[in-house]
Amino acid sequence: MKYSYNTICLLGLGFSVLVSCKPAPDTNAIKPAVITQPVKYDTDDPAIWVNKADPSKSLVIGTDKNTDGALYVFDLDGKIIADKVIRGLKRPNNVDLAYGLMLNGKPTDIAITTERMTHKLRIFSLPDMKPVDNGGIEMFTNEKGFEYRDLMGIAIYTAKDGKMYAVVGRKNGPKTGGYIWQYLLGDDGTGNVKATLVRKFGEYSGKKEIESIAVDNELGYIYYSDEQTGVRQYYADPEKGDKQLAIFGTSGFNADHEGISIYKLTDTTGYILVSDQGANRFQIFSREGINHKLLKVANVSARQSDGSDVVNVPLNDTFKHGLFVVMSDDKTLHYYKWEDIAGLELRVK
Repeated sequence: MKYSYNTICLLGLGFSVLVSCKPAPDTNAIKPAVITQPVKYDTDDPAIWVNKADPSKSLVIGTDKNTDGALYVFDLDGKIIADKVIRGLKRPNNVDLAYGLMLNGKPTDIAITTERMTHKLRIFSLPDMKPVDNGGIEMFTNEKGFEYRDLMGIAIYTAKDGKMYAVVGRKNGPKTGGYIWQYLLGDDGTGNVKATLVRKFGEYSGKKEIESIAVDNELGYIYYSDEQTGVRQYYADPEKGDKQLAIFGTSGFNADHEGISIYKLTDTTGYILVSDQGANRFQIFSREGINHKLLKVANVSARQSDGSDVVNVPLNDTFKHGLFVVMSDDKTLHYYKWEDIAGLELRVK
C-alpha cells in the first residue's frame, strides 16, 4: 500500500501542529540506469520477461492501477510499446509471468495480473499479449467477507514436474489458514487457461494486508509480505503441507513490507530483496534455507516502492549481470543494474 509522498506530519512542540512535509532526497541513493516513460495513473508492480532467443528484446510488463487501468509493456530502454499495452482493466494490481504453460499443445509463456474490481485473473500470452483466459477467471468464489474477493498479489509456481500454479492473495482475509489460495493452471480444452483450486493456506497478522507474493521455483518456497509484520515462508508444493516454515524481516522496517524479488546465483544460492517501502530502500536477505540473514540495505531512488522484479541473466550492454526493476510513485518504473544494487557486499552472477 502506498502513501502520498506529500504526507501530513504531527510535530510535538508542546502542542499539536499539522504541517505538510516531504522527506529530503537521499543523495546517496543508487541511481537507476533507465527510468521508463510514465503510465497514465499509478504504477504498482512489474515483471520481467526474458526473450531467450534474443535477450536484448526482453520486455518489462507493469500494472497501471486504476479502475480504468492497464498492463503496460516496456522495452529495455524504458519505452512504452503501445501496440502491446492492454487497456480497460479494472484496477490491475500485481503481475507475474511464467514460461511454457501447455496451451493448444504448445508451450506458451504467460503473464497473469490480478483484476481487483472484477475478482478475476487476467492472463495473456507472451510476447504478443493476446488474451488466453476466455475473459478472465473468477477467484475466491463463495467468499463473503469484506474485501475477501478483492485480488491483490499473484505469483506463479512452476514445479519440477512441469505443473504450474497460481498463488493468489487479496485485500482482506482470515487470520488463520486461508488468506492465500493456490490454483493449478491448465488448458481448458480450447486453448484458454483454466484454474483449479488445490489449497487454502497462510497466516495473516490483520495489521494491514498481504500484497506481494514471490515463489522460488528451484527451492520450492512461497514468500509473502504481511505488511508491518514480516515476510512469511511456506512450501510451494501443496503435498508438503501448509505449516509456516519461517517469518523474517520482523524488525527494522520503516512501515510496510512490500515487493519481494529473488536474485539467483545458482539453483540454491542468492538473495531475497524486500521493499522497505516507507524508507525507499530494499532490505536484502540470504536466500538459502529458512534462516534468512540480513546482508545489506540498498537505498534506491525509486519512491514508495510497492512492486519489484529481478533477473540474473545478461540482457544487453547496459544490463550485463541482470536487471532489477522497481516501481516508483511518480508513475514510472526504475531499471537498475544488478551490480549497482550488489555493490561490494554481494555477488553478481
